[in-house]
Amino acid sequence: MSGNRIRGYGMLAVLLAVFSVVAFAIPFEKNTVFWIGYGCGVFAILFQLVIFRISFRQEDARSRFYGFPVARLGIGYLVLQLVLSVAEIALARFLPAWVALILNALLLGLALIGCVTADTMREEILRQDRALKKDVSVMRDLQSRAASLVSQCADEKAGRSLRKLADEFRYSDPVTSEETRELEAELRSRLQDLQQAIVDGNAETVATLADQLTEKLRERNRVCAVHKA
Repeated sequence: MSGNRIRGYGMLAVLLAVFSVVAFAIPFEKNTVFWIGYGCGVFAILFQLVIFRISFRQEDARSRFYGFPVARLGIGYLVLQLVLSVAEIALARFLPAWVALILNALLLGLALIGCVTADTMREEILRQDRALKKDVSVMRDLQSRAASLVSQCADEKAGRSLRKLADEFRYSDPVTSEETRELEAELRSRLQDLQQAIVDGNAETVATLADQLTEKLRERNRVCAVHKA
């Protein structure tokens, strides 16, 4: 358990103790409205344990960052509920029980809707982040392979073609889409052929394959541009 979480639990325990002292030390009338207000206040404090778990259930920094909106909503609910609870406790003699019930139910309902919505948005953002990370991995791998081939070829003409290909990969759109997957699979296959030609020492074939790969990569980039327009 992290130090921040322990401190958070400690603050909630102190808040619960202070709230209880205020409720019972002052001679308020202990009727139904009192217990509704007090019970809902205690619930709001304990509900923060659930909010903490939902907001920061994953350890990576990005997930915790996106969990802050949920935590802020939970704290906002806590503050409003404690204000409402204190008002209900103080006015217990004059406030009808059904009014107290409706007010607390409305506040809890709004808080739950807000927290669920914020958590759903957090999960969607994280899903998109994971998808983007996965979608750029193919082109990053191809880019790395193309760059490594430059140093493996001693022929000057073939070397120029390989450097041109590596530069083309470096400045290409890194995001894979359904429309580019087939072209990227072909690029991977041709890179393997190109590497084999380098190993065989066939400089003319290396230059030809590198130029063909450059054109194929440009075709792939044109497809990217069309589908992003």
